Amino acid sequence: MFLSLVRERRSVRKYLTRPVEADTIDLLVEAALRSPSSRGFNPWQFIVVTAPEVLDKLSRAKPHGAGFLKDAPLGIVVCGVPSVSDVWIEDCSIASIFIHLAAQSLGLGSCWIQIRERMYDQSRSSEAYVRELLSIPETVRVESMVAIGYRDEEKAPHKKEALEQKKVFFEVYGRAQRPLP
Repeated sequence: MFLSLVRERRSVRKYLTRPVEADTIDLLVEAALRSPSSRGFNPWQFIVVTAPEVLDKLSRAKPHGAGFLKDAPLGIVVCGVPSVSDVWIEDCSIASIFIHLAAQSLGLGSCWIQIRERMYDQSRSSEAYVRELLSIPETVRVESMVAIGYRDEEKAPHKKEALEQKKVFFEVYGRAQRPLP
C-alpha cells in the first residue's frame, strides 16, 4: 500500500476550485502531527490557510515556484522552532512529506513550496514576507508551504526505468552493484 502511494504521488500545481472539506483538512493535520521527530521534540507548527486572499498573497512569497498556490483551495505553512530542536529543519521536512503523502492517499494533489533560504525580492527573504503576512513570531522559522487541492491535472507516475539507480551504492561509496553472497 505504501509503495503504491509513493509510486503514484506527483507534484500537482493545478487545482479545481472545489474546497477541501474540513474533515479532510483535519486528517491532513493529523498526518502532520504524527510525523516522526528527532527525540520526539516535535519542533514543528502548522498554519492552515483557506482564505483565497491570503493564499493569493502567499503565492507571491518568491518570484518562482509559488504562484500556483493562488489557485489552491488550501495551503499549509510548515514552521519550526529552533529553540526546541537543533534538527527542526529535518523534522519540518519530514512533516511536509507526511502532508504530501496524506494528500495523495485522500485523493488530493499537493506541491511543496520551499521558503527557507529563498528570497521574496533582492532585499527581503521569503521567510520574512511570510512571517509578516501571517504574524509569525521571530522565534519561529518558516520551512515550507504545501499547496493542496483536488487535482485539475493528471500526471503519470514516474517510470521505474527513469529512477536514478546510478545514485545507489552498495557497502561503500561508488560500488554500483551488490556484492556477491
